[in-house]
Amino acid sequence: MELFRRLGVADKLRAAGVPASEPLDVVWATSGSGSILHRFAYAAPDAAREAARVRNDGTDTLEPAMRVSQIVLEPVLKKLVDANPLVDVRFGWAYEAFEQDAEGVTATIRNGGTGETASIRALYLAGCDGGGSRVRRDAGIDLEGMHAIGEAYMVHFRSTDHQALAKFGIAYHLQTAHGTLIAQNGHDIWTLQTLAPPDSDPDELLRNFMGRSFDYEILVANPWTPHMVVANRLRNGRIFLAGDAAHQVIPTGGYGMNTGIGDAVDLGWKLAAAVKGWGGEALLESYEVERLAIARRNREAAQRHLEVRLAIINLFMEAQAEGDLEGAEASERRLELGRRIAELGNAENESWGIEHGYRYRSPVICPDGPEPALDPMRAAPTTFPGSRLPSLHLADGRPLFDLLGPEFTLIATGQANIGGFEAAAAAAGVPATVVRLDREPVLDLLERPLLLVRPDQHVAWRGVAAPDDWASILATVTGRAGEADRREKAA
Repeated sequence: MELFRRLGVADKLRAAGVPASEPLDVVWATSGSGSILHRFAYAAPDAAREAARVRNDGTDTLEPAMRVSQIVLEPVLKKLVDANPLVDVRFGWAYEAFEQDAEGVTATIRNGGTGETASIRALYLAGCDGGGSRVRRDAGIDLEGMHAIGEAYMVHFRSTDHQALAKFGIAYHLQTAHGTLIAQNGHDIWTLQTLAPPDSDPDELLRNFMGRSFDYEILVANPWTPHMVVANRLRNGRIFLAGDAAHQVIPTGGYGMNTGIGDAVDLGWKLAAAVKGWGGEALLESYEVERLAIARRNREAAQRHLEVRLAIINLFMEAQAEGDLEGAEASERRLELGRRIAELGNAENESWGIEHGYRYRSPVICPDGPEPALDPMRAAPTTFPGSRLPSLHLADGRPLFDLLGPEFTLIATGQANIGGFEAAAAAAGVPATVVRLDREPVLDLLERPLLLVRPDQHVAWRGVAAPDDWASILATVTGRAGEADRREKAA
C-alpha cells in the first residue's frame, strides 16, 4: 500500500476495499456455528494508521494493510490503467510468441475473438502472465520447488445470513479444522478455502464448515492445486518475469500478490531507467538478484505458516478423538485447545519482517559496515543499504515518505553537506531530488545524516559525510559502474 501511495492510487483502491474501520481479527472455532477457541485480535486499518503515527518509531508502515478481494481490486486497477494515456491496453489479446535480438523484442499477439494476429516491437518484454506463463516457457526458464503439494477447493458465495456467518463478531478470517472462511467485503461476499479433493460437493463443504445449514448463493466453486515454486531465473536477455509467472506459493501469509507487486515496482523503475538512458546493464541484472532472494524467502515463510496450520489441525484431531468438542462437558478441552492454538501463534498475519522489513543485496547497493540481522517477525527500523526506508512523521506532521521525489532522493539532515551531489547527478543524467531536513530527535532513527533512496523507497547508499566522488556512487546505484570496461571487452 505504500508503493500504491507512491503511485497516487492508494485512496482509490481503499474505496473499493473493506471499510478501514473494520478490524482484521482471525478467529479459530470448533465450527462456524460452534464455539470460539481463540481470537487473534488485530486493529482496524484506521486505528493502525493512528497508532503508527503516535508510535512513530519506524517499525510501522505509512499505509496500513487493506482488505480487498482480487476480483474487486482488479477492475479498479484496470480503470486506472485505461485512463492512463501512456498505457496501451488491449484486452482480448493474448501473447503467442516472441523473438529477441540485440536491439529489442518482437512479440506476436492474437485476438481471442477474431483470431487476428499482430506484432509489437519493444525494447523489453515483461512476462506477467500467471502461473502457466507462456513467456516463461518460451524463455526457457524452469520452476524449482514443490508442485501440487495438496488438493484445495474454493467456494466463493454470497450470503447475508449474518446470524450464521458472523456468530463470533466481525473477523477477517474464521478458521476451523475444515478450512478458512474469508470475509471479502464485510457484508455479503465470502470465500471458503479448504483442503478437499476435486470431486467434492461445494454445498457439503459449506455445511461441514458451518456445522449447520444456512442461506447462500454459490458464485464460483472450483478445485485448485497449490504449488510452492520459484523460477530459477527471472531474466533471459530482454525478457523478464514477474508475479505468478515468477513464483507461486500457497496463500498462508498472503505473499502471492504482495510479492508480485514488489516485483512490478522493482522491475518497473529499472526498466524505466534503462529506457530513459540513465540505467545501466547492471541495474537490469539486479532485478533477478534482488527479487529471486525475496521470492525464495517468502516461499519459506509461507511453508512455515502452513506447518503451523497443519499442527493446529492435528490438535483438533487429538481433541476430537477424546469426544465431541461442543457442550458444557467439553469446555475444559476447548480451553486447552484454544490455549495451544494461542501458543502456536499466528505468524501468518504478524510477520512484519517478511512483509516490509526485507532487504536487498545486489551490485547496485552500496554496503555500509556489518549488516544487522533480519527478524521475520519484526521490521526493525534501519537504513542499512538495501533496507526499506523507515516510515516516520516529522514534528510538523509530514510523513517522510511523502517528501521523496519520483526517482532517486538524497535526504540530508541537520547541517549535512551534500557536496557536489546535484552537479554529479546532472552530469550523469540521473533524475534526483534533494530533501533537506532540520535536525529533530525522530530523525536519529535514520542512523546517518545522508541517505540516497531509490524510487522503490529502499536505501541505496548512506554516509556520515558526502563522498569525494559522487559520480562513482551514482554509477554504482544506477548500474553503470564498469560499463566502459565491459564495452571495451565486448569490442
